[in-house]
Amino acid sequence: MSDVPPPSTPPPALPPPVAPAPAATAQQLAASGPAIQPGERAPTGATQLALPAPATPQKTEPQHHRHRLWPWLVVAAILILGGAGFLVWHHRHAKAAGGADAHGPGQGPASITVGSSHSGSMNVYVRALGTITPITTVTVFSQVTGQVTAVSFCEGQIVTKGDHLLDIDARPYQATVLQAQGTLQHDQGLLAEARMDLQRYRAAFAKGAIARQQLDDQEQLVVQDEGSVEADQGALAYDQVQLGYCHITAPLTGRIGLRLVDSGNVVFSGASTTLAVVTQLQPITVVFSVAEDDLPAVEEQLQTGRTLAVDAFDRSDEHRLESGHLTALDNEVDTTTGTVKFRAELPNAKLKLYPNQFVNARLLLKTLHQATLVPTAAVQHNGPNAFVYVVKDNAVTMQPVTVLTSDDKNTAITGLGPGVQVATTGFDRLENGVTVQVRDAGGKAPGGDASASKGGGAGGDQGGGADKGGTGDAADANGKTDSSSAGDQGDKPAGADQTSASGQDQDSHADKKDAQDHGGGGASSSP
Repeated sequence: MSDVPPPSTPPPALPPPVAPAPAATAQQLAASGPAIQPGERAPTGATQLALPAPATPQKTEPQHHRHRLWPWLVVAAILILGGAGFLVWHHRHAKAAGGADAHGPGQGPASITVGSSHSGSMNVYVRALGTITPITTVTVFSQVTGQVTAVSFCEGQIVTKGDHLLDIDARPYQATVLQAQGTLQHDQGLLAEARMDLQRYRAAFAKGAIARQQLDDQEQLVVQDEGSVEADQGALAYDQVQLGYCHITAPLTGRIGLRLVDSGNVVFSGASTTLAVVTQLQPITVVFSVAEDDLPAVEEQLQTGRTLAVDAFDRSDEHRLESGHLTALDNEVDTTTGTVKFRAELPNAKLKLYPNQFVNARLLLKTLHQATLVPTAAVQHNGPNAFVYVVKDNAVTMQPVTVLTSDDKNTAITGLGPGVQVATTGFDRLENGVTVQVRDAGGKAPGGDASASKGGGAGGDQGGGADKGGTGDAADANGKTDSSSAGDQGDKPAGADQTSASGQDQDSHADKKDAQDHGGGGASSSP
């Protein structure tokens, strides 16, 4: 029996794909009858068309989008936490500073320092910028032509009038002098001979031996010889002067500048080559410009015959260099600046002043006697108006004043008498009628204010708003002073509320004692 494979069975045929039902047209819908409203049943016999339900798309969120979102959430959380922390810190800082900045009920008085007005004398100055100018400056030139043979001065040396500076070759001029001397001697001999002849002619004319004409000619010959001798004397003097120019000396006492010519150089007469410059230093002058508005007051003082003093200060206007007196005024006002130039002479004994040096000049105009003086820091300005805060009974009152003159320490005013206390610091919290607490320059309240510095007072200053506890109560019902209340303790940081328990106990004991001494712990400030 042969191995015949069984006939292969063909695979079952797949059903043909079902085409999707076509969507019902508008005509079919209209023919099928009225539309069925929701909740109604279809009428019997009505042809119902099955409408396909709309496909609901599924929302799928990409995985990588979720990974990109979480860093932003972390950043947002950090910003929220940081903002919350800043608000908490700002609230605490504002609470600590409230005792020093507020003016309402329950807040502490403004802490200030005071100065006292007094009577005294004060100078009235006219201040200006000045330049040191020497009285004399000499530029030495060569008046003869020749070679420089010697230079005898040192650069920057103080020379005296007549000191030897340099020499120029004098041999040609010495020969000229000798020649002039020989000519003079020759003409002097001719003149002597003519005079002897004149005496003989006069004797002969008296005896009638010669004519008048011969005598007259001899007289005029003598005159000619006298003229020749005088000319020779002048030539000799000129040659001697030229010889003297070969030996150059200092024309004045002063400081000589840097060397401008060396030995061996040939200089020429009338050339612009400078040999040396000598500047006078003692005395010296300062030239400064004064505004034309101050000119009438200066003229008024000069017309009385007074000598006005002038002080020269350094560039920083702190150290006085020299004092002198006013010597001259210019004869016109500079139209470009509206100023007049003044000149003052200064002795410059210690050589502190140097030519062309910049200085601050102070012209003493007059002196105010028995004027009311207050510390310069006490004078405040509101536009062109000046005023001070008068301290009386722990309160300040605004007092208008008129400023006469001032310096770094004191100001002369009118409108206030001597012996009055005026505020010198703490102006940012001052106004008319504000209660104040007077402290000394070290930051502590004088007199009975020690309890306030320990916490016995109400809401005092602590260097810009530091608060030890912030309660502000002076004492409780049992007479115990709150040691955490703010007191005037100089510049204490705002973080002073982190005081240790032991320190608070010590303050509490000290405050109890102060409270008993002051009748219940109330801090008082005496001006």
